[in-house]
Amino acid sequence: MPYSVPKLKDFSAKALDKAADKLLAALAVESEAVKNADGLKAFRDRWMARSGGVLTQINDLWLKAAPKEAKREVGQRVNQLKSAVTQAVEACQPGPAKTAIRVNAPPDSALDITLPGIRRPLGVEHPVVKTMNEIVSVFRNLGYSVEEGPEIETDYYNFEALNFPANHPARDTQDTLMIAGQQAKLARDRLLLRTHTSPVQIRTMEKQPPPVRVVCPGKVHRNDAPDATHSPIFHQVEGLAVDTNITFCDLKGTLDHAMKALFGSGVKTRFYPSFFPFTEPSADVQISCIFCGGKGTRDGAPCRNCKASGWIELLGCGMVDPNVLGLVGYDPKKVSGFAFGMGVERIAILKYGVDDIQLFFHGDVRFLEQFS
Repeated sequence: MPYSVPKLKDFSAKALDKAADKLLAALAVESEAVKNADGLKAFRDRWMARSGGVLTQINDLWLKAAPKEAKREVGQRVNQLKSAVTQAVEACQPGPAKTAIRVNAPPDSALDITLPGIRRPLGVEHPVVKTMNEIVSVFRNLGYSVEEGPEIETDYYNFEALNFPANHPARDTQDTLMIAGQQAKLARDRLLLRTHTSPVQIRTMEKQPPPVRVVCPGKVHRNDAPDATHSPIFHQVEGLAVDTNITFCDLKGTLDHAMKALFGSGVKTRFYPSFFPFTEPSADVQISCIFCGGKGTRDGAPCRNCKASGWIELLGCGMVDPNVLGLVGYDPKKVSGFAFGMGVERIAILKYGVDDIQLFFHGDVRFLEQFS
């Protein structure tokens, strides 16, 4: 009879020991019965499958069903069993090369050091992490330092300090996810999931006087419905430079260099007016289409990537608004600065030819293996 997880009526230490011993004995017997690759897959699925696997069943039938006073001890037993099952499945090899799996072997058992070790395959960077590191490295080479900050921010750092006054319509475009139970606090102290990494820039300027040159990579959150181009969780890299005599020309030269470093020396950039509450003047940045070379056509047909325009919109930027400089204690008459921000997934989509942002978050190994 194959092992089936029983429902426990007695959650005493003795009863838990007895149930655990039966489970481990069944684990050892079934691991010994594995003869080929198909058997190994069936063994792994039977014990570790998320739906109906033995580990899932003991979590549901033992831990969740345990009375409150027993949950801690049951949880410890369940964790120990999960570790034992995981080790047994990883160590199990079908066929002649299969070695006996010892579950809870006594401390004085012999260890055969001539047997090959169990090697965990090395992974690679996720394409989003890889792209973010590439962006950061471009600016590190320009002398920028890296700053990080909390993902749960106050209204002050996420909006007010960035020149978003109360009831400003630009707040509506952020689709903010608010933390519940904040009504008793002052509006500026209420917590939310940050909608951009710009609060890190404010925190950095509060900590140090000019000159400042930082990039701020990180995860951000917005109440967006997931589709091919939107995700409620995504990543940004924002940058800030503050010093004496910084001009829009410095901003253009910096971003033109960065785009060429990321997409190739043949890429062109262009800037056109836009609006952001924390910069004035503000601009959106486009690069010449990397798929059609900026021609607008590819293989005799209109280029779908740039919609036949020859340009792809990539990021936003601008000169730091004097109000923002004043709020952090800088003198806008003596210093000036520029800021920029780009979506990491947006750049990863272009670099790797991905057509759906959701693929980055599904965790499908078949998709991720393409970037190894």
